[in-house]
Amino acid sequence: MKRFTILVLALVMLLLHGTTWAAGDADLKAVVATLEDGYRLLKDLQADFSQKTTLTAIKRDEKGSGELAMKRPANGPAMFRFDYRKPRQQIVSNGKQVWFYLPDNKQVMVSDVNAMLAQGGVALNYLTGMGNVSRDFTIAFSGSGRDAKGNYLLDLTPKKGGQAFAKLQLTIAATAVAKYRDSGAAQVPFPILSSVVYDQMGNRTAIEYGKVRVNQGIASDRFSFKIPKGVEVIKP
Repeated sequence: MKRFTILVLALVMLLLHGTTWAAGDADLKAVVATLEDGYRLLKDLQADFSQKTTLTAIKRDEKGSGELAMKRPANGPAMFRFDYRKPRQQIVSNGKQVWFYLPDNKQVMVSDVNAMLAQGGVALNYLTGMGNVSRDFTIAFSGSGRDAKGNYLLDLTPKKGGQAFAKLQLTIAATAVAKYRDSGAAQVPFPILSSVVYDQMGNRTAIEYGKVRVNQGIASDRFSFKIPKGVEVIKP
């Protein structure tokens, strides 16, 4: 389930909420407020993604791409799915169960969401809206705080040890922050351009998002999964 965990971590940034700030952190406050307020507007999300994982111990890169979808019902846990075009696999959750389907292996791993939350710690909590960033993370600008295009770069570091990841870096669209400053409210429900997850072993997973569509009214049945015939079912 390691690949699943890495992907889930990439969506941690969706749920930033309630961070407190020191005096003089006006720019940082505006960037995070863009995320916070945007998330409150987010009901569902569809986006293409491309992924590159760098395994430091063996100096190897692994690449993947596909489409992700997420839905936040008014009541109940978030639902999500990742459809990989390369390598072929699916990760689907209806908010109660998670199915991790490997068609080439003719296997599907089935897990209870609550069990995964308990195993994944803080990271998975934010995907389903149960976390509290101000309690769990130290947030700061990464490096100079901007990339070459002027977008904002954030570092999120867990305050407690023993988490599923060491650090998460986010790239936040400068245009989204500018709209927040001009209007005093978020206008972009998903202002994240990319994310980078560092695990405890120093491995790095970078994900870029494209063709983002929000609040399109995704049907809940898209997050159900019917186990194909002849497939081995693996449960913890």
